Amino acid sequence: MTTIRPLQASEWPQYRAMRLRALADSPDAFGSTWAAEVQRPDVLWQERLQLALASNQDLPLCAVIDAPTNKPSATQMAGLLWAKVDAEDARLVHLFQMWVAPEQRGQGIGGQLLAHARRWAEAQGAHSMLLGVTCGDTPALRLYARMGFSAYGAPTPLREGSALLAQSMRLSLR
Repeated sequence: MTTIRPLQASEWPQYRAMRLRALADSPDAFGSTWAAEVQRPDVLWQERLQLALASNQDLPLCAVIDAPTNKPSATQMAGLLWAKVDAEDARLVHLFQMWVAPEQRGQGIGGQLLAHARRWAEAQGAHSMLLGVTCGDTPALRLYARMGFSAYGAPTPLREGSALLAQSMRLSLR
C-alpha cells in the first residue's frame, strides 16, 4: 500500500537521502546536481524542511510504501514531490523535485503524488500548476500529459552550460 503525505521536519535525513538518490539516479531530470546538493551541511537540509513547513506556502510530499519485510510496521520512502506557491502570484503553484524510486516506477505513485499536489494547490486557491521536464519522449513527460499538463512556452536549457532542454508544462485548475 502507498501513502502520500507531507514530509515532517524530523524526516530531513530521509529527505536528504531520497533527494540525493534522485539526483544520482536521474541527473538529467533536475536543475540541481548531486555534486552541488551533497555538499550541503545537515543544518541546511533541516532548515529547508522546517522553513517550508512553517511557511504554509510549500508542500514537500513523500510517497511511503509498506516495505517487503517481516516487520508489520516497516515502511520506505518511494517518491518525492515539492509544491510551492509562487512568491509573486499566489494563483500559481510550482512543482519541483518530482521523482519515484526505480523499483517502484510503473505502479501509479507519480500520479498519486501529482493528484495530492493538485488537491493542495486547489485548496490554496491556485488557478494553475507549473513544472519543468526534460525534453524528449520520456515516461515523465507522458505522465504529465496524462495528468492534463501541456507545453507552456519555449524549451530552455535545463541548467547553465547544459545542452539538454527543459519544457515548462502547465495545468489549468479552473
